[in-house]
Amino acid sequence: MGIVWALLALSVMIFIHELGHYLAAKFFGVKVERFSIGFGPVLAKKECCGNEWAISALPLGGYVQMKGQDDTDPGKMSSDPDSYSAKKPWQRIIILLAGPFANFFLAYLLYFAIAIIGFQSYAPVIGKVLPDSPALQAGLQKGDRIVAVDGHKVETWSQMSAMLAKNPHRFDLLIERSGKEFHIRIAPKVRRVKNLFGEEIQRPMIGIAPAEEYVTTRFGFFEATKYAWDKTIAAARFIVIGIEKMIEGVVSPKEIGGVITIVDVTAKASQIGITAFLALCALISVNLGILNLLPIPALDGGHIMINLYEMITRRPPSPEMLYRITYVGWIFIIGLMGLGLYNDINRLLGAH
Repeated sequence: MGIVWALLALSVMIFIHELGHYLAAKFFGVKVERFSIGFGPVLAKKECCGNEWAISALPLGGYVQMKGQDDTDPGKMSSDPDSYSAKKPWQRIIILLAGPFANFFLAYLLYFAIAIIGFQSYAPVIGKVLPDSPALQAGLQKGDRIVAVDGHKVETWSQMSAMLAKNPHRFDLLIERSGKEFHIRIAPKVRRVKNLFGEEIQRPMIGIAPAEEYVTTRFGFFEATKYAWDKTIAAARFIVIGIEKMIEGVVSPKEIGGVITIVDVTAKASQIGITAFLALCALISVNLGILNLLPIPALDGGHIMINLYEMITRRPPSPEMLYRITYVGWIFIIGLMGLGLYNDINRLLGAH
């Protein structure tokens, strides 16, 4: 059942992305010839609202086929007023941006739903005190609840951890133990740890781990809007940094996953709970939006660069140039998809 939910979620994210392009194209009077979920041979289709709606064989994406625009044939243009190629460059750029924007907006809505439904986090309760640590020397014990850090109340472990990470010097903890509250002054030790990208960083730590105790956090409407905005921005920043680390060689190409990994991880998240499922879908949606904005020919970002070139030079690229950069883009995308599939198969076989 988890795989069904995963495939459904992936299809929805692709649909929302293409719907962004579709609505923007319609807004500017561009005729849409086909709206397809998936690539390759068409499995099912239906005429509606002046265009064809289709489901294709390869569920690896989707496309909106606009009149006068074809990634498989860059020279296929039309001078008709209802064609994509007849529109001004800035109008085409808005049409191209609408897809990624739709993904960001979907992520925002998912994070908003999570904030309203409520999500579980570790409570700020100590489950383990490491030996020879500042926490042990200061007298912290298993079962202690951290109520406040330097006078600022904390409700979750992550909130408390973020406050401690910002202060490499001595700070004050308000502790609750056996129904009584008291203060403890503690100075962290700066230790070398690995971040999410495997890089060694220095971080102030006091040597405690959370207990298996959880708290549920819910927000009202206005708080949820801020939470959703912050989470969407944080997800986008995380993905952009991840791409930078991959370019720098910090993150191995072996970490690139394909559609099999996406379906597998999403299916597992659906089994954990609704908030975990929605959170992962939001992250994937942001990822889909950002990847499509990369300046790679055949992706939205590549087309945006071509239209910016036309805006600056006041003339479109030559057909020969369009053919070359489009085919280079397709080779890169197919190679990237192939690498993702190769890594997926290796993971299934237990190679890494």
